[in-house]
Amino acid sequence: MTFALLPILDTMIDLYQKPRTYERFQEFLFSLQGDTQGDLVLPIMGFNPMAKEHILEKLYELKALEIEPIMDQTLSELNKKLKSEHTDQNFKVAFNLLDDLKGSWTNRFISDYDNKFKIGGLINRNFCTPLFWASEDYSIEKIKIRTLESAYRALYWQTKRNPTTLKEHVEQEKFIGKEVGFNKHIADGEYMQLEEFYKKNQHQDNFNLIFNFFYGNEASKSLAFASFGLNSKATGHDYCYK
Repeated sequence: MTFALLPILDTMIDLYQKPRTYERFQEFLFSLQGDTQGDLVLPIMGFNPMAKEHILEKLYELKALEIEPIMDQTLSELNKKLKSEHTDQNFKVAFNLLDDLKGSWTNRFISDYDNKFKIGGLINRNFCTPLFWASEDYSIEKIKIRTLESAYRALYWQTKRNPTTLKEHVEQEKFIGKEVGFNKHIADGEYMQLEEFYKKNQHQDNFNLIFNFFYGNEASKSLAFASFGLNSKATGHDYCYK
């Protein structure tokens, strides 16, 4: 298995330099799906084609930080580590910048969930899409981590796809945490509450319950999803990455 950068930064800068018109939207759609409606030829679906100027400014910021050369180097190092020991599948990796500041059609929690646990369409087309957010500040280290997360999820999905139960979701993210080297520090009391919840509900396939575990009560309430008694400030991500 190998991973290679799919450069999209200059394409998106060129798009956002144009007026926010119907023509820009149509150009985005053609870049996304080509001549076939519903297809995916360039994995830029996280971008908002009608985003305002702050997204262009963030893209310039990421260009100055050399996001794509950093991603390219990170993937090259990962390829040397993997040495094609898993499969001969080759993935193209393109970052997506999501507008969680002024983009009304982007919900950060749902977008994050989908990018972690509903990636079958991307995997089938040999794409990986590390997510970046308009509201965040970035560093070389953060770019490397996001790139590795996405690549390791693609690797995991070679043998274990479409997590359904809470247990399957947690197993995936524990694998990611181990491979990327996450080390979250959470209070023992919060960890124990999450552990008790997990053991009680690990075989549940209720989406609202799984979402609540990973993103917490405030995220669930913001989407009018049910909550399930978790009072910890820590979330399922902290639990998996401890």
